[in-house]
Amino acid sequence: MTKLTPELLLQAYAGGVFPMAESRDDPEVFWVDPDKRGVLPLDGFHISRSLRKAILKEDYQVTLNRDFAGVVRACADREETWINDTIFDLYAELHRIGFAHSLEVWDDDTLIGGTYGVALAGAFFGESMFSRRTNGSKIALAYLVDHLREAGFVLCDTQFLTDHLASLGGVEISRKDYRERLTKALNVPADFTQPSLPAASTLIQRSTQTS
Repeated sequence: MTKLTPELLLQAYAGGVFPMAESRDDPEVFWVDPDKRGVLPLDGFHISRSLRKAILKEDYQVTLNRDFAGVVRACADREETWINDTIFDLYAELHRIGFAHSLEVWDDDTLIGGTYGVALAGAFFGESMFSRRTNGSKIALAYLVDHLREAGFVLCDTQFLTDHLASLGGVEISRKDYRERLTKALNVPADFTQPSLPAASTLIQRSTQTS
């Protein structure tokens, strides 16, 4: 297999494919190009009554790119994971050069939820998420979707559609439809580092207006 580099990884994302490993201990990495693709519409994120209550409680803090490595390690901290050492190192390098980003949810100095992915023009390729407290990953996704929309992104790729993502508004589309959306997104300028994250009340207000 051709040696994986950050540059090759970005080319793959631009072409609609992404890497995975069979397990944490398997050193090999393979490319995935699903027939059906999961996406999270940036104008259709569903905030349930219980999630709304959890967000407005504000017993947490949300940050961008504060602990990228910590988020990836937390995402891999499960019995079965596709994140091996090769993938961890590649995404750490993508983060270093400004293409991979994380969003963290904290309880003081303890990570309780988060998500990470790759940003390329107006497309964000969500890689994984984790939760160490009830609603941790849902709060992370609510802030992520709002942030992507405000930062100019037009596509949020979730790779596959899980029941969890479907409950939040995620949908499944064909490979052809995905490629068309990706092509358009790659011609849209966006910046993950801007703007700053909103207050909880602003997040809820904007989500209500767009959903």
